[in-house]
Amino acid sequence: MWRKFLRSKLHTVRVTAKNLEYEGSLTLDPRFMIAAGLEPFETVWVYNLENGERFETYIIKG
Repeated sequence: MWRKFLRSKLHTVRVTAKNLEYEGSLTLDPRFMIAAGLEPFETVWVYNLENGERFETYIIKG
């Protein structure tokens, strides 16, 4: 049986760029990745505090 646990959280991080033509990964500054203990291609959840939307994706170093 697999169980998922919240390992780290980046709270109120702002989106600085987006590409509406591409649906996929999220590029994250390596300093945030190190601080949160996140690895490249790790699954992350993204929550929009403005409208409640959420989605699952993976992160890449950027």
